[in-house]
Amino acid sequence: MTALLINRKNYFAGAWQTSDSGRTFGVLNPATGGLIGEVPDCSEAETNRAIRSAQLALPAWRAMAADERSRKLKKFNQLIIENRKELSQILTTEQGKPLAEAEREILYAASFVEWFAEEARRVYGRTVPGPTPERRIIVTKQALGVCAAITPWNFPCAMITRKLAAALAAGCTMIVKPAPETPFSALALAELALRAEIPPSVFQVITGDAEKIASALMSSTSVRKLSFTGSTEVGKILIRQSAQTVKRLTVELGGNAPFIVFEDADIGKAVKGAMFAKYRNAGQTCVCVNRFIVHESRVEEFAAGLCSASSALKVGNGLDSGVEVGPLISIEAADKVRALIEDALSNGAKRLSGENISAIGPCFIHPTILSGVNKSMRLWNEEIFGPLCAISSFKTEEQALELANDTEYGLASYFYTKDLSRAFRVAEALESGCVAVNDTVFAFPQGPFGGMKQSGYGKEGGQEGIEEYLTTKYVMMAV
Repeated sequence: MTALLINRKNYFAGAWQTSDSGRTFGVLNPATGGLIGEVPDCSEAETNRAIRSAQLALPAWRAMAADERSRKLKKFNQLIIENRKELSQILTTEQGKPLAEAEREILYAASFVEWFAEEARRVYGRTVPGPTPERRIIVTKQALGVCAAITPWNFPCAMITRKLAAALAAGCTMIVKPAPETPFSALALAELALRAEIPPSVFQVITGDAEKIASALMSSTSVRKLSFTGSTEVGKILIRQSAQTVKRLTVELGGNAPFIVFEDADIGKAVKGAMFAKYRNAGQTCVCVNRFIVHESRVEEFAAGLCSASSALKVGNGLDSGVEVGPLISIEAADKVRALIEDALSNGAKRLSGENISAIGPCFIHPTILSGVNKSMRLWNEEIFGPLCAISSFKTEEQALELANDTEYGLASYFYTKDLSRAFRVAEALESGCVAVNDTVFAFPQGPFGGMKQSGYGKEGGQEGIEEYLTTKYVMMAV
């Protein structure tokens, strides 16, 4: 792994630092199991110093003209793009996704910085006619204050910039606690932010004990908002903890995305869309398809097309040429997927393709397709997070919707149909914060990404994304 953007220290309190204790923890390459390097194992004390530093940096950053903040973010965006090759190498080495896919993530991450750089200049207030001639009502938007983000390992760059760029554009300062599996991507972004002349302590990165760092962030009255992407279980803990300081939250939690194929669908397009929506990042995304729900008259055709396309995928180390499916993030993650496969088979599912065990290594699972999936199986209710396709069938539109909505989650849904009336009808009936019709590529910075039900609340991206970091002030002025 190249060394220009590799930093084994944390950036907080205006400097690159080790932990107070001197403790570190190792980061492993999931493809090889080899040690990439070590980073500081920080705790409450370091986090509290970062909070104080963010609070001190806030007034100047918040008061900076929106145009100037925009220019600095545009420089940050430019540096991410210029350094995308090295950032991709870092990302693939610590996370595992194929190098070409990693580069797409880097460009995706940069797109949020570019989008919010422009949104910084469009934070509008308004004036409202007063109830009497001598009164004026002024509504303004102001930066919320010091913010924090806890980010996942599956998109270690994009999940940071989607939060960070919105916060900085609004005039907030931010502390990021990245996932322990992928800290080097976060630290590389911190280095590029400094090169973009984003002032010290406006963006800080702390690695280490998740529980202790989160506890310091959640208990601080100076931290006004937390943005979290991760499991529903952890999200619920953070929601409870936020009550003590009445902290604003954006939480993107678990998913259980359905993919409906109606009888009038273009099967070729549906299979192509399914390949992206299932196998991107080896199936390790919160919006990956969990359940394929296919009309009984098309299920064999769809399954055959999916098997053919899946068997052609090259599995291997993400740094190797031509690889399309990399390793899962850990042996434990791979073992969970294997357990889901065995549970489904023992409850009546049929394996159409795929292997549980790979000769490449313990973190690898070859694309696997199961048919005859039903509600009795664990994978119907649990997030798969791996390259496993689970296919069930339906007879009527009403049954398809019932099956699709049969989950406590509501992040993303997909469906394919040529019927325009059905497209509107089903899109409105699906209980998901994001719905894609005849397509599976929908996560763009222009759109407000977020879920409903136990997939969380709050939006990232779009006009709504910057609003999450602003507070509305009402001024009544007598003249």
